[in-house]
Amino acid sequence: MTLSILDLAPVVSGGTVARALRDTIDLARRAEGFGYRRYWLAEHHFAPGVASSAPAVLIALVAAATSTIRVGSGAVQLGHQTPLSVVEQFGLIDALHPGRIDLGIGRSGQRRAELAAEASAGPPRAAEPAAGPPRAAEPAAGPPPESPVGEVVDGLLIPPPFDYSRLAQHPHLAHAATLLQQPGARTPDFADQIDDVLAFLAGTHEVRAVPGEGADLEVWILGSSGGQSAQVAGERGLPFAANYHVSPSSVLEAVTAYREAFKPSAALAEPYVMVSADAVVAEDEARARELAKGYDLWVRSIRTGAGAIPYPSAAEADAHVWTDEDRALVQDRLDTRFVGTPGQVADGLRVLRRVTGADELLVTTITHDHEDRVRSYELLADAWDRP
Repeated sequence: MTLSILDLAPVVSGGTVARALRDTIDLARRAEGFGYRRYWLAEHHFAPGVASSAPAVLIALVAAATSTIRVGSGAVQLGHQTPLSVVEQFGLIDALHPGRIDLGIGRSGQRRAELAAEASAGPPRAAEPAAGPPRAAEPAAGPPPESPVGEVVDGLLIPPPFDYSRLAQHPHLAHAATLLQQPGARTPDFADQIDDVLAFLAGTHEVRAVPGEGADLEVWILGSSGGQSAQVAGERGLPFAANYHVSPSSVLEAVTAYREAFKPSAALAEPYVMVSADAVVAEDEARARELAKGYDLWVRSIRTGAGAIPYPSAAEADAHVWTDEDRALVQDRLDTRFVGTPGQVADGLRVLRRVTGADELLVTTITHDHEDRVRSYELLADAWDRP
């Protein structure tokens, strides 16, 4: 199977954190039966609608509840803790579940500090356009018809870059940084942190990490652009996961930069790419779009800087009065998700895989009802196995 799952342990409106965590463990067990390759847990903070704030703890719980599926982080935010603490945590889990644990690492903590600095210094520079010339092709499967101006690359929609300047100016951003680190702490350069992680695992660091040294972990780098994350992953010969579901405008830039920087290593002889996608599947398209309704409001809450709200029901989504400004906040995310029947979504994901050259896809699905989410993953797995 070349499909994997990214789970945020979503808390739905009217639900509880305890219910969200039980649902995550249940979904992991059932996803293992559906044949998914990996089950990754995200790291998010200060979000009432997300329970995955401590991925190492949740990974340990999921690994204990399953037996064959790989379990990992998508991603540990290395800017909030030291390489040693991360290696010790994941080394401990690996000791009990050897050969099944993925250590996915992101530089979100470092990027958050950079955004805060940019906000205090003034408006950020405009983002560079996505790599690759536009080519006329059929519309990408899944997006609603009201697509914004962008480009279609071999059937895949690449929307305009989202302007993060408003998000960077939100007071929560700066305050969050003070709460996620000790007072006066400074985040080292991301490349240096990755080198420390690899040295601890290999036993070549000047001090030993126990547990951790010799752990049979797959180390991944996650990134949203062709910047440092892609460069570090390529130069260290590590597998790379690129975000189409969070930053669709720069996914081609990210995978291209990674492949151009790649150097063979003990971990990989050739580049290995996984690309993320949002998807909701149901037996018919109308039902899928009904299940996906809460996504719009949920993304809006993230993009305003306040943090993800509890995932709305379809009725709550219908009650929201949208403004043009609201729509501009979320349009790229709405237009690049894959919503529909099993065949429609599988076809759309195959386009994503072909255009990005992905070896694997990482699918994230959120619905208000847990059984609808489980069913979505089940239908997709069945459709993916068929020609």
